Amino acid sequence: MAKRIIREQGDEILRKHCREVTEFDARLHTLIDDMFETMYHADGAGLAAPQIGVLKRVVVIDARDETGPVELVNPKIIYKHGTRLSEEGCLSIPGVRGCVKRPEQVKVKAYDRFGNKHVYDGEGLLAVAFCHEIDHLNGVLFIDKMEACEE
Repeated sequence: MAKRIIREQGDEILRKHCREVTEFDARLHTLIDDMFETMYHADGAGLAAPQIGVLKRVVVIDARDETGPVELVNPKIIYKHGTRLSEEGCLSIPGVRGCVKRPEQVKVKAYDRFGNKHVYDGEGLLAVAFCHEIDHLNGVLFIDKMEACEE
């Protein structure tokens, strides 16, 4: 495993649309392992591949809840319910925090590093993390959706 450099706001790769993963091989395993190491070193809850300069549809999340660490390859949100306004930050935009309206609950279909399909239910912080990281795969940053926080 290796810690990678996190790309920051202004880097054009953060605005690009990522490609689907078609090969579930040792290179993908290394990428996922490196993403977890980079995320944990930066004390983050999630990391998307473009944040380390890789234009692949890969996300890692650890909301430090009962779900545990999750790897998502080619993730798709297949269900949304409710809304919540919560404060977010991003490893690619250090020092900036802002409120974003996201679904309260989501269901995400994705594959693991071996190509096994999974469906994850996310609620609260986990739902926010799923949405935030999947947005990265489409070139969307949380600052694009930021709005005023309610008092």
